[in-house]
Amino acid sequence: QVQLVESGGGLVQAGGSLRLSCVASGGTFSSYATAWFRQAPGKEREFVAVSMWNIGNTYYADSVKGRFTISRDNAKNTVYLQMNNLKPEDTAVYYCAARLGFQFFDVPTRYSNWGQGTQVTVSS
Repeated sequence: QVQLVESGGGLVQAGGSLRLSCVASGGTFSSYATAWFRQAPGKEREFVAVSMWNIGNTYYADSVKGRFTISRDNAKNTVYLQMNNLKPEDTAVYYCAARLGFQFFDVPTRYSNWGQGTQVTVSS
């Protein structure tokens, strides 16, 4: 099992940018697909982006496509989420998730490893 710790959340005005980081430990990071999910108050946890680095594929939710970029540095056991042109509707707790293997899944139940979350608040 890999342990995940997110950081980089905060308060930003609409149109601004943030970069989230997720550091992994305790496992062979290169064996895991890594994803970002988010959960707004009163809503279900939703998929944001996933990186399947071994085949060079990334996938994004339609709501963030063109604004968010997921990347990873296997040497640092870290996955990033660069968020640009943030909107108030991006406000949520953002979670890093990982799963062994490299199939594409955009549902939380397919991920067995989770971080504690980091709050992102976008003001209008």
